[in-house]
Amino acid sequence: MRQLIAASPVRRAAGIAVAVAAATALSTVLTVAPAAAAPVTLTPPAPVLGVMTVPAQAAAPGAASSGYTPAKRTLREGMHGGDVRRLQDRLAQLKYYPGPRDGSFGPDTLEAVWAFQEVQRIPVTGVIGKRMDWRLAHPSAPRPLIRNGAPLRVEVDLRHEVLYVYHHGQIVLISHVSSGGGYYYCSAGSCSRAITPTGNFRTLWRVHGWHVAPLGLLYNPVFFYGGFAIHGDTDVPLQPVSHGCVRIPMDIAKFFPSLVPREGVPVYLRR
Repeated sequence: MRQLIAASPVRRAAGIAVAVAAATALSTVLTVAPAAAAPVTLTPPAPVLGVMTVPAQAAAPGAASSGYTPAKRTLREGMHGGDVRRLQDRLAQLKYYPGPRDGSFGPDTLEAVWAFQEVQRIPVTGVIGKRMDWRLAHPSAPRPLIRNGAPLRVEVDLRHEVLYVYHHGQIVLISHVSSGGGYYYCSAGSCSRAITPTGNFRTLWRVHGWHVAPLGLLYNPVFFYGGFAIHGDTDVPLQPVSHGCVRIPMDIAKFFPSLVPREGVPVYLRR
C-alpha cells in the first residue's frame, strides 16, 4: 500500500514562490489555440534532459548488470554526497528524472525515487535503504499498459500514479503523477467528481507557460481530452489530488511538451 507523505517545507516554499510569480505574470500569458500541426521529425532530446545520456544498451530499464554501488547509509531528502550522486546517476540511467546530478537529494530526486518505488510496487517512502538499494541494482522492468502501442506514445498508470513516455517503442521518461482525487467539487454553478478519464486519447493542443483554467493554473499543459491535460503543478503529492488532470512535477513539465512534439500523439490512460 502506498504510504502518504506530506509535501516537504522546501517544496511548499518553492510552490508558493512559483505561484506568486505566475499570478504576477498572468496578464502576459499566451494561450495557443487548437491548430493543426505540421509533422515534426523527432530528435532524441539527450542534451536537454540528461536522462538519455547513457547508451541504450546500458540503460535498458530492468537491466540486471548495473554497476550500481549501494550507499553505506540510508539516504533521504536533504542529504548530500557522492552516494547521492550515484543514486541520481542510476535513476537517470533507468529513465527517471532526478534533476541536476549534483549530489544533493532535493525535491526533484525525491519525486524520481517515488516514481521508481511506484513502478517497482514497493512502499513509497522516498527513503533509500537496503531493500531499495537491491531494487536499484536489480529492478523489475516497467510493465507496458498497452500491447503493441504506438512507437511514440504516453501511458499513464492511474492505479500506481506513474507516467511513461515512449520514443521508438522504448521508454525515455518515467515520472510520478497525481491524478483525480475522487472528491466532489463545484464550479460555475455545477458540481462534478474529480475523476481522471481512462481510455485511448491523443494530444490535442497546448499552452506555453502558465494557462489560466477555470479550476486553477496549469503549467505547460498538453491537452488530450476536452479540458483534461497533462500539466505541471507546484503540488504533486503522492496521493491523487487533482480535479481530473494529470499533474506532473514542475521540473519535468519544463521539458515534457518537447517529448510529445506534435498533436495526435497517442495518450493511453488505464486504472
